[in-house]
Amino acid sequence: METLEFQAEARQLLQLMVHSIYSNKDIFLRELISNASDALDKLRLATLQDGLEADTSDLHIEIEADSEARTLTVRDNGIGMTHDEVVELIGTIAKSGTAELLTKLKEAKESPELIGQFGVGFYSTFMVADRVELVTRKAGTEGHGTRWESAGEGTYSIDDAPDAPIGTSVTVHLRPKDEEDALYDYADEWKIKEIVKRYSDFISFPIKMGDETLNSMKALWARPRSEVSDDEYHQFYRHISHDWTDPLEIINMKAEGTFEYEALLFLPARAPHDLFQRDAQRGLQLYVKRVFIMDDSKELIPDYLRFVKGVVDAADLSLNISREILQQDRHIQMIRRRLVKKVLSTIKDLLNNNPEKYATFWREFGKALKEGLLNDSDNQKAILDVSTFASTAGAEPTTLAAYIERMKEGQEDIYYLTGDSRTQVENSPHMEAFQAQGYEVLILTDPVDEIWVEAVPDYDGKKLQSIARGNVDLPADKDEPQPEGDFAPLLTFLKENLEEQVKDVRLSHRLTTSAACLVSDSDDITPALEKMYRAMGQEGPRVKRILELNPNHPLVGGLRAAHEQNAADGGLPETAELLYGTALLAEGGDLEDPARFAKLLADRLARTV
Repeated sequence: METLEFQAEARQLLQLMVHSIYSNKDIFLRELISNASDALDKLRLATLQDGLEADTSDLHIEIEADSEARTLTVRDNGIGMTHDEVVELIGTIAKSGTAELLTKLKEAKESPELIGQFGVGFYSTFMVADRVELVTRKAGTEGHGTRWESAGEGTYSIDDAPDAPIGTSVTVHLRPKDEEDALYDYADEWKIKEIVKRYSDFISFPIKMGDETLNSMKALWARPRSEVSDDEYHQFYRHISHDWTDPLEIINMKAEGTFEYEALLFLPARAPHDLFQRDAQRGLQLYVKRVFIMDDSKELIPDYLRFVKGVVDAADLSLNISREILQQDRHIQMIRRRLVKKVLSTIKDLLNNNPEKYATFWREFGKALKEGLLNDSDNQKAILDVSTFASTAGAEPTTLAAYIERMKEGQEDIYYLTGDSRTQVENSPHMEAFQAQGYEVLILTDPVDEIWVEAVPDYDGKKLQSIARGNVDLPADKDEPQPEGDFAPLLTFLKENLEEQVKDVRLSHRLTTSAACLVSDSDDITPALEKMYRAMGQEGPRVKRILELNPNHPLVGGLRAAHEQNAADGGLPETAELLYGTALLAEGGDLEDPARFAKLLADRLARTV
């Protein structure tokens, strides 16, 4: 028997394992099972590629618990290790990246969530063990096996094991149960079954305890779609999503080549109650070679697709992967890009081929999807392609492509108007000329609509133009002269009397029946957007808007005549204030002093009775 010292870095890592507050000690069993699964894979591969003669007819992993002796043994009949491999792989950790991992573990010491994401293979057993024994024998070698043993105190012993069978067994002598330290009774069969079900259910080899097989081995994402029933998919969806309804759509993906992964994604049929809550759990389940890594990998899917549920199983990632590493891993970023494109193409298929399913999807998740227009410039066009919007053209929503096909001759822009509801938008004074001349206007009533239209300059070369912003000239109005000269004195008067409320007063092309309306200048933010910013604590100077007058309205005509006859009339400023207030109310705005407006209106009405 030899007694050897661990490499310096290994000693530090062992001490950190034993004495740190680890957030999830259960992962030691996940790691042992994963190592055993790798050994079985290597044996099978060696018989196929290298011609190794070995029995692969009953490859399996066996777990044996002894509650009296306080031991847990994980055994496999896989490839096994030689004496030198045991020293290299376990005694020295002579692998690149160990020092970096150790540094990150130390830095993460005060972050249980982060440190809990590091599974460091065999060494994780010392979180729960007073002593660990390993017995192994390499397949295809003559003679004896190897016995390794350590209490994790800086040294280990290594000796021959003459009667060792081919494969590897790891026996963990368990520390006393301490639930306050999240150290559970790992000799308890119930606890073992719970861990296997959570982390190792889809390992492709049977995990046995006595006569019972603990894992299903049914990795649905690894099976052809034709071999899996809808009921199996639905049960799996309900299992990972905790949703009692069936999914709206199932998405299978498989990538082969330089980087391999498989994915099984689901579009839900209904939005969860916490879809728009910041602290809601979201993300996809991440597996590596069918070993569960984390439940909510946000790095695999952008936030605007947070409603997507499912699993990604990567072949070439390390089990020892943290959220920090995920954020920087180029393979993860590549998977993310492909998942996004696949989800968006699936939504497009629904739009084109299954209108009923698409309508359900858009009703439940359209608001979230449109968030991507703000922060995913690479897929902005694809998101717009699968988005639909309410329109004055009819009760059914329209795509932007369909809107463009219906554009009138001479129309250059896509017209839209935002508001709190369809009724409010349809009854807005800004709509009057567009409705009168038959121009279609998109009706945008989701809060996110106020923001994304600022980030999207055009669609297929057609500019998105708010009909409540700037100086919109309809094609039919461009050649009609406006009687600016006749109204110039009144416009000047109103601008002077309303200088605290408006930045300008001008005649309008938009109005046919209303007396006045308020519009934002071309480069100014809208009132709704300004209100949002204020609600988020981003205070700034109030943005003044432009008051537009309908020169053909009797009120405006009468006001012009009254001003011509007696510009010093004391009632004219009150009329100007009422004119501005009614324009503000007509678009659903808020009066600064409702009581004053009500008094002015009541006094004016009283004089007419």
